Amino acid sequence: MQSADCPTRLTVDLIEHADRVWKDGYMTGLTLNEIVSAPSSYQTVQIASVTPAFGWVVNDCRNDILQTAFRLLVATDIRLLEKDSADMWDSGVVSSQKSVYVPYRGKPLQPSTVYYWKVKSFNNGQESGWSEVASFLTASRLQPYGTAAYPIQKTIQYPRMIQKRDGAVHFLDFGKDAFGQLSLTLSSDTVSNISIHIGECVKSGAIDRSPGGSRRYARYELQLMPGTHTYRIVFRPDARNTGAQAIKMPAYIGEVYPFRYCEIENYKGVLTPQSVQREMVHYPFNDEASDFVSSDDTLNQIWELCKYSIKATSFAGLYVDGDRERIPYEADALINQLCHYSVDREFSMARNSYEYLLFHPTWPTEWTLQSVLLAWNDYLYTGNPASLRQYYDLLKNKTLSSLAGKYGFISTVEPEPSKEALAAVHLHNTQMRDIVDWPHTGILGLGKNEAGETDGYEFKPVNTVVNAFHYRTLVLMAQIAAALGKAEEAAHYLESSEQFKKNFNRYLFDKKKGGYVDGIGSDHLSQHGNMFPLAFGLVDKKEQRRVVDFIVSRGMACSVYGSQFLLEALYEADAAAEALNLLTSTGERSWYNMIRVGSTISLEAWDNKYKPNQDWNHAWGAAPANIIVRKLMGIEPLLPGYAKVRIAPQPATLEWAEVKVPTVRGEIESRFNQQEGYFELNVKIPANMEAAICLPCSYQGKYRLLHNGESIKFIQKENRIEIPDVGSGIHSFVLKRK
Repeated sequence: MQSADCPTRLTVDLIEHADRVWKDGYMTGLTLNEIVSAPSSYQTVQIASVTPAFGWVVNDCRNDILQTAFRLLVATDIRLLEKDSADMWDSGVVSSQKSVYVPYRGKPLQPSTVYYWKVKSFNNGQESGWSEVASFLTASRLQPYGTAAYPIQKTIQYPRMIQKRDGAVHFLDFGKDAFGQLSLTLSSDTVSNISIHIGECVKSGAIDRSPGGSRRYARYELQLMPGTHTYRIVFRPDARNTGAQAIKMPAYIGEVYPFRYCEIENYKGVLTPQSVQREMVHYPFNDEASDFVSSDDTLNQIWELCKYSIKATSFAGLYVDGDRERIPYEADALINQLCHYSVDREFSMARNSYEYLLFHPTWPTEWTLQSVLLAWNDYLYTGNPASLRQYYDLLKNKTLSSLAGKYGFISTVEPEPSKEALAAVHLHNTQMRDIVDWPHTGILGLGKNEAGETDGYEFKPVNTVVNAFHYRTLVLMAQIAAALGKAEEAAHYLESSEQFKKNFNRYLFDKKKGGYVDGIGSDHLSQHGNMFPLAFGLVDKKEQRRVVDFIVSRGMACSVYGSQFLLEALYEADAAAEALNLLTSTGERSWYNMIRVGSTISLEAWDNKYKPNQDWNHAWGAAPANIIVRKLMGIEPLLPGYAKVRIAPQPATLEWAEVKVPTVRGEIESRFNQQEGYFELNVKIPANMEAAICLPCSYQGKYRLLHNGESIKFIQKENRIEIPDVGSGIHSFVLKRK
């Protein structure tokens, strides 16, 4: 029995449960050793890297705890570890704070082999007990770098409500929409025929047979045999979402369909909840890993909608754009990635998705650029640089610096990118085009007089939004190069970004209008042309308020995708009240409207009329899942792998809120409550993590700051109180007016 301070949550190549075995989507109690003779009959995590990286959570309830050393053992036989011995690698006592990325340094690993390992930490010099033993299975072929993944799994669910209606019609509601499969256990005295209807939408109390767009409805006929039997409905594949570019469901799972409701027609028997079973299909997900609740019930409902959306749309094992196409897109993946980090301690799906997109990019210019953002987020949240190192040269191409012309601005119009430039970012047989937001006017069922989601954006050869993204890639490449020890390249990217920022503001900012034009040669200001520069740090401090005022004046003039950057921009500019108003809006262009129209997964658009072909299961509409954590509650990693966290809540008018946030180092807990002249923040910071605390200070007069009941000095910057260095453990901060 391990003691309380032993390391837990052991990971191999970012996988926490590498020792589990699945059978056709269900977890088994088998060990890896029990299935190595017939691995094709089961699903397991495959560790393909010759030097996998280990990680663990340091446990110590004392305050101000840092790991000062560790010792790690890897063996081919668990009995060796029981004797605190190892035949593959004994690291010895290594003086290090590393607990999230420790590369293997032992004897060469062999393919298709089970290995066992355990670790102990030294916390402030005090030795812990050993962790429990974990195991992992290597892949049949090892390589210098490989990304591991979980199998897709199933969860059995039963209807929450059954109503018997006129005749022999049963209406069933599973409570939430999900991608899944359907089986029924039914009884009949004779051979008889019934009809099964499944769908996502209701109309007049019944499943909507013509929901429109990409909202789903299907009908199946089933012949019952005499007696009691269990029947599985085999879903027909859709031509579009099982096409060449789509992510296919693995054979051990089979085809899935999104549905919440089921109607069984002409069934004369008795129907109980146990008679009908939906098997929800999803990537492994811990529903208890995160939590949020506040004084605003609308915000609470939006959090639940968006958190569940991340689980429900994970059915393909990679981030896809919803059910209509099931194709990965960078824009979907970026929002999905940040949301996934915010709601679960799971990193492999995000990494696999972003790496897939490196080689299967989509046509929008900005989305190729977003690959760099995805890569940086991967490193920032995991602390694992292996992917950056593997794909560094390709990421350099993804900045699209090869398209730079006068003043460093990039363009995909004058001139068009060459075949060589497109091939360098793995775009083949397609032309790169600027997107800004989606959909545009006059397409996808929108008429020529309908505005689309670009706020009247005027597309020019030098596009403001595209170049704001380009600037962001230059900034991040400087940080990526520095993280990989490439000092000269880091300096080059930093210098390039600084010069680019000067040119961007000189040629694209209209001082008279107080905002950015849509491109060189345009005199039009749009929300998009201003929110992206603001979100990416391009706006001079002296002009920030004017830009914010213009952005706010446009309301929610962007799509659900654009809202990610709109809200980031407002929170970055300390416009928390305006951001909260948008988050909690009950208007038509709001997350609450998604709930009101009857969806339990975030929509692809604010409403059907804004994108007539939209689906009702699109995770790019779930931005609040990360915005609430990262911006409203202010919890973001300052250093890679959460070595240091920034906790800087921006509560605006919320009376109180509390959150639990999963991280690679353990859960962060934070709660604030406020009233006039008083603000209290209580936090719990995992061991081996440090924090910078920022408290909002919008009241007039002098203040007193208490830390765990004792007065302390503080740094005040504009409307914030800063405590730059706080150790792990439980802390209370009370700021009150004198």
